[in-house]
Amino acid sequence: MRRVTGIGGIFFKSRDPKALGEWYRRHLGIDVLDWGGAAFRWGTPENPSGTTIWSPFAADTGYFAPGTASFMVNYRVDDLHALLAVLREEGCDVEDRVEESEYGRFGWVIDPEGNKLELWQPPEGQ
Repeated sequence: MRRVTGIGGIFFKSRDPKALGEWYRRHLGIDVLDWGGAAFRWGTPENPSGTTIWSPFAADTGYFAPGTASFMVNYRVDDLHALLAVLREEGCDVEDRVEESEYGRFGWVIDPEGNKLELWQPPEGQ
């Protein structure tokens, strides 16, 4: 089974996400969209319409909890439910919940240093 197939997103805490996004837009040319992040499009034979999201979050966000880091990496996966089952069998700290929406399936695991990692199975064709 293939596990991680790419980076789906880089999320990090910011004291002022809007101002920081503007700094990145002005100085690095990142196309920060109205929702506050950017989408980098790329493609490979396995992921012809791949996207990596870049997004600052408010410093007080609870989205990274129970992780304690100021960042969270979103990893693309082929089969979220199968990977979560394998990670549980291997003794990893896997959150019980899975979110499913039009954006795909999302699950979370905590690494040995307390970093929360997001696992994302994109919708078919993405």
